[in-house]
Amino acid sequence: MKRLDSTLDDMSGVETHCPYCALQCGMRLRLQPGPAEPARVEVTPRASGGNRGGLCQKGWTSADLLTSGERLTTPLIRWSRDDELEPASWDEALSFVATRIRRLQAESGADAVGILGGGGLTNEKAYALGKFARVVLRTRTIDYNGRFCMSSAAAGGIRAFGLDRGLPFPASDIAEADAVLLIGSNVAETMPPFLQYLTAQKAGGALIVVDPRATATARQASLHLQITPGTDLALALGLLHIAIVEGYVDRDYVAERTTGFDGVRPFVMAYWPERVERLTGVPVSQQRAAVRLLAEADRAMVLTARGAEQHAKGVDTVSAFINLALALGLPGTPGAGYGCLTGQGNGQGGREHGQKADQLPGYRKIDDPAARAHVAAVWGVDPDTIPGPGPSAYELLDSLGRDGGTRGLLVFGTNPVVSAPAAAHVEQRLRDLDLLVVADLVRSETAELADVVFPTAQWAEEDGTMTNLEGRVIRRQRLSPPPGEVRTDLEILAGLAERLGRGTLIDADPETTFNELRRASAGGIADYAGISYARIEAEDGIFWPCPTPDHPGTPRMFLDRFATPDGKARFVPVDYRPAVEDIDAAYPVYLTTGRVLAQYQSGAQTRRVAALRKAAPNPFVELHPDLAERHGIADGDDVRVTSRRGSATAPARVTDTIRVDTVFMPFHWAGAGRANSLTNPALDPTSRMPEFKVCAVRLEKAAVPGAETEVGAA
Repeated sequence: MKRLDSTLDDMSGVETHCPYCALQCGMRLRLQPGPAEPARVEVTPRASGGNRGGLCQKGWTSADLLTSGERLTTPLIRWSRDDELEPASWDEALSFVATRIRRLQAESGADAVGILGGGGLTNEKAYALGKFARVVLRTRTIDYNGRFCMSSAAAGGIRAFGLDRGLPFPASDIAEADAVLLIGSNVAETMPPFLQYLTAQKAGGALIVVDPRATATARQASLHLQITPGTDLALALGLLHIAIVEGYVDRDYVAERTTGFDGVRPFVMAYWPERVERLTGVPVSQQRAAVRLLAEADRAMVLTARGAEQHAKGVDTVSAFINLALALGLPGTPGAGYGCLTGQGNGQGGREHGQKADQLPGYRKIDDPAARAHVAAVWGVDPDTIPGPGPSAYELLDSLGRDGGTRGLLVFGTNPVVSAPAAAHVEQRLRDLDLLVVADLVRSETAELADVVFPTAQWAEEDGTMTNLEGRVIRRQRLSPPPGEVRTDLEILAGLAERLGRGTLIDADPETTFNELRRASAGGIADYAGISYARIEAEDGIFWPCPTPDHPGTPRMFLDRFATPDGKARFVPVDYRPAVEDIDAAYPVYLTTGRVLAQYQSGAQTRRVAALRKAAPNPFVELHPDLAERHGIADGDDVRVTSRRGSATAPARVTDTIRVDTVFMPFHWAGAGRANSLTNPALDPTSRMPEFKVCAVRLEKAAVPGAETEVGAA
């Protein structure tokens, strides 16, 4: 692997991208030598891709973790279940894992060992994980945490357009729109530099935000539709009803560029505005205003995100909003369209190259004989030896340690003890494994349960590529080597492959791996064949598909035809159904979850950055003053929130920016305030997305420790 000269690094630094969200803001890193050891890393923003030179607090502090005292610098092994994790050599750790894998697969078959990957891994690592599973372990048991993020939007996009790319146009196009409908996203906190694209109303346009909370994003909106959690699908059906009845359908576009509109109409006509108001809580006047703003704009966009998608009907919800966009003639029209906002740093690329249970590189289907033959030829294996599709992420986690289920799991780039739904149940499943291996840079909550922990490099210590929310493939460049005995994920996979007798199949060099990925993706939906490290650096990223070295890339898709056999987009008939778990007398309040500005995902990294920990030190329960009064809860009181799966306790944050029937908890924390102890693992039948965004709970003021004794003594 190419090692950069540290003296050169000190002088010139490197251009790279933020390690957090899918906006992948451009930044420049430079070592600042001084008396401290190791040297401080200076972060400065640069305009690249979608950020226009902006960084949020997470980006500005991203280098702090590089020199954190909480970083792992040597492998850890738990020699037996009664032992603590203790330092070990790489030879001991790799041999321990390889020996256990061989034994488990000999006893229970290849599928007894699985892999759980992450949407923050580079394209190279996502590709290598998929290949490692299929040709080294020969297991079908692999999926990734993007199943908890992007899977519903992906499925909805595929069935309407024949292809899934989060934004089929550059983010900069959004700033030129005259109206934007944003459903289920608080970008002001989750990706702040993106907000600049949504403030078009300042130039006479309109921003319409659908959210149960008056978030920082909703407060920027021209119109805020404060919806009942779990009813986004009903709202989408109602908006299309109004568009049809009031004559806003672009009939020429529908006739020329779509199919299936007549099949959608009967469903939609059952959702008249007054019925939709009863279902969603959104007043009829606001429904009509939203449709009018979209339909009368010269250029309009519909954007969905996790608030609409993380439901057991998430795919149908996405389809309903795509139907609305198609009826208004938006997708494939310059300056207009439909898109979804990806959450994780490589949420797009992470699902394109094989770590998803049902896919092979290039966004190929794993059960397609032609796809299997193409990829097998690149890998140099018999197509018949490539396993078929495996279980989705939650189904994989739910099967751990059970009779006939997965007995060993390798975890890269995710922390399911905090991030999975019904997290207490998932934690127990992880404890029941015969082998748990975690690759991480810190002792995350999942790593604490592991038999072996591999210390991994951070983003500034490795080369690679990411694919941001626009479908733009960008470069991650290494500034300096990782500390201590830390290795990259590619080096770890190569070391394991060698000890499992297949050492030639996984290469530790990222550029070599990327060039193989290019060949494997060639001819697929997500075709990277024409993209190289040199081109990415020269052109500040390249939009896929890019099939040849002289192809310019594809920043705007669907302008001439959609990726369907007949080139037309498809309307998909869908009908409303309520949340899997609606409120009732025992659990009378809705819970919804999300992110806050200073934390990210499971918090394994951001909770260890002092400035971010100070800005957002703990979880909280956000609730309306009227709801708080009914329960005798004051601001700052500890509140116990209980669902049918468990309880969580955190301080109350009383505010009138949330619906009176709803509470909100951020999901970045473990321990007593773990929001995902409460969430519902009910799955969408198509995407297998869990219903994170709505469940039924009850509230009570938590007793102060010792208070009962004091009262009794009095």
